[in-house]
Amino acid sequence: MNALKLVAILLIVGGVLGLTYGGFSYTKDTTAVKLGPLELSVQEKETVNVPMWVGIAAIAAGGLLLVIGGKSR
Repeated sequence: MNALKLVAILLIVGGVLGLTYGGFSYTKDTTAVKLGPLELSVQEKETVNVPMWVGIAAIAAGGLLLVIGGKSR
């Protein structure tokens, strides 16, 4: 499997996951207060939404790469 087909498959899988879940979240550690040797840290939950058009565009681009990659030989 060449690199072009691998990228195409990753785009399709990423697009399907983006459409299925609609986004992802992660936890970010930040330092709220630092007083000498004492340090207070806070965990913040961040959410990233993936727009529907991005998922559709990734699937379309992956499909296009598969078609172009198959015809190049």
